[in-house]
Amino acid sequence: ICLLQINFVACQLFALLAAFWFRIYLGPSHASSAVRHAFATLFGIYFAVFCFGWYSIHLFVLVMMNYGIMNMASIPNIHRYSFVVAMGYLTLCHISRIYIFHYGILTTDFSGPLMIITQKITTLACQLHDGIGRQAEELTAEQNRLAVKTRPSLLEYLSYLLNFMSIIAGPCSNYKDYIAFIEGRHVHMKLLEVNWKQKGYDRLPDPSPTGAVMYKLCITLVSLILFLTLTKNFPMAYIIDNEFLDKTPFLSRLGYLYVVTQAAKPKYYFAWTLADAVNNAAGYGFSGVDERGTFRWDLLSNLNIWNIETATSFKMYIENWNIQTAAWLKCVCYDRAPWYPTALTFILSALWHGIYPGYYFTFLTGILITLAARAIRNNCRHYFLSSVPLKIAYDVITWVVTQLAVCYTVAPFVMLAVEPTIKFYKSMYFHMHILSI
Repeated sequence: ICLLQINFVACQLFALLAAFWFRIYLGPSHASSAVRHAFATLFGIYFAVFCFGWYSIHLFVLVMMNYGIMNMASIPNIHRYSFVVAMGYLTLCHISRIYIFHYGILTTDFSGPLMIITQKITTLACQLHDGIGRQAEELTAEQNRLAVKTRPSLLEYLSYLLNFMSIIAGPCSNYKDYIAFIEGRHVHMKLLEVNWKQKGYDRLPDPSPTGAVMYKLCITLVSLILFLTLTKNFPMAYIIDNEFLDKTPFLSRLGYLYVVTQAAKPKYYFAWTLADAVNNAAGYGFSGVDERGTFRWDLLSNLNIWNIETATSFKMYIENWNIQTAAWLKCVCYDRAPWYPTALTFILSALWHGIYPGYYFTFLTGILITLAARAIRNNCRHYFLSSVPLKIAYDVITWVVTQLAVCYTVAPFVMLAVEPTIKFYKSMYFHMHILSI
């Protein structure tokens, strides 16, 4: 595991340097789109082979299979075939991890990049189906904006799926945004989307990502320090330790559950913020201008730490955690599901993460808590809006309940196996399940 972590950090730091170089020396004004595509792809392939050795073959096999589907499948079925093949291949790889390596996290764990590539393949297939196979009036405004009207060339396809900025840790982004970035239209496009009012397009600003990158690298550094101190000292396994369960009262166990869940987060904060910074350093991720006129670089951000830590509803928490995966689930499942979109989306999320039983405990519990939280918000919240003290009391209570509900829900996600999960829920008297029902 240490080797995997060192490999990951080394690759991402190298990618960060390559991204700065890419923006300065291979910017749209210095190099053609083909050169930018080729460099991004070759470097991405190199990173994959460096990190995962022979296992990287899986990434290339999946990419080429789906390139074949994209060119040969009929447009009405292109998204279905792509989805079945990509998710099927990913699931087979997940199964091999459990049954061949017995829950082991390999030093060559290639499933992370495979999960990102699966997201991109299915996103592009759905957006291609929207662009060529459906009428504009059938689409939502978002689907219309992201619809892809022509099939990509092989170079564009490989560059989108395998580029060095996102191959190791993502995030998934929309094909249209990526192509606009490579062709140098990305910033212009986002400024027009927010109605940037300025005399003449030659006067459009050229915002620098350096400030955003430095800010994100500071968050990365703090997350790394927290990971090396907190995460090691507060392992999730301790909450089902027999001695701990015998000696600690229920409320103290709840408090400790919050602490160990907090300790598990810096790993994700580190990986996702660093991945975001790599893309920004290359000039990708500009999202427009905020109310104060500040340039924003959060198009590819995977989390909003402040909103996570202050979330007063389960929905708010989920919306700010792994944002790009939530956008992918909405694009390929929630917006297209013929029935029970919430349940199907949670099930797809579990299947995408892998086949460890803990994931299914987490996501099935998540469905229940989401529906319960929605019912309480719809039926109770309006009683607390009449005065400021009542509203503050409501916010404090919902913050506490939300944070504890999240801890209760995600514990199996970290434990992975059935036995510790059941032991944990028994020690918690299944209280969140009962309250939700």
